[in-house]
Amino acid sequence: MPDQRTTTASATGGTVDIERRYTSGDTGKAELRADNGEKRIGGYAASFNRQSKNLGGFIEVVDPIAFNQSRGDGWPEVIARYNHDDNQLLGTTAAGTLRMSLDQYGLAYDVLPPKAMGYVVELVERGDVRKSSFAFRTVSDDWTTTDQGYPLRRLTGVQLVDVAPVNTPAYNDTSAGLRSLASKFDADLEEVRSMAQADELRKFFVRTDGPQPKAPRKKGMFGPAAAAQLLARKEDPYA
Repeated sequence: MPDQRTTTASATGGTVDIERRYTSGDTGKAELRADNGEKRIGGYAASFNRQSKNLGGFIEVVDPIAFNQSRGDGWPEVIARYNHDDNQLLGTTAAGTLRMSLDQYGLAYDVLPPKAMGYVVELVERGDVRKSSFAFRTVSDDWTTTDQGYPLRRLTGVQLVDVAPVNTPAYNDTSAGLRSLASKFDADLEEVRSMAQADELRKFFVRTDGPQPKAPRKKGMFGPAAAAQLLARKEDPYA
């Protein structure tokens, strides 16, 4: 699957990745809805507190507060596109053809496609298109571990870009997550990427500065050898 990550200019002149995630299970199912005789496409673009699959050395969850800023701003410039394709526009919040909401389960969307996109309505109605997805820019995240000690990224603040019914879920754009982890631990990005490929990111969460076991003192040690060991123990704060 090709890398579907895109970037946009940031206020500081750098770039901010647009990441994409799809919602697995029945919660994220794209479905057809009737509304005053109109056929609308809807579903959950994101589910809260649901662990993703392995994203390449870490897993991820969406915190219930992640979309609060976007909601507070009135979902500005959020669009709905089939398969996140610019040429497959379904609706926009600006025009009122796309409606967004939050509840205890996640981020819900409801879009009224134009007649020219009727084939997407038919694909959803037939069950050929069954997944929902969302694209976002990370504003804030937090890194911890699961109960099993596996690296866990929690999205706590995101700028919502779009929502989409999709037939090809996109999960492989994890570079932004790896950069976030590298920044958290002040580590080299290439080193983090190598560790991710080897599934060794959990090493960042294992303490290596704790008490070290004391070396046993050999019987009969005296003179310079004994003095050297004593000096080493004094210099070692954990000895």
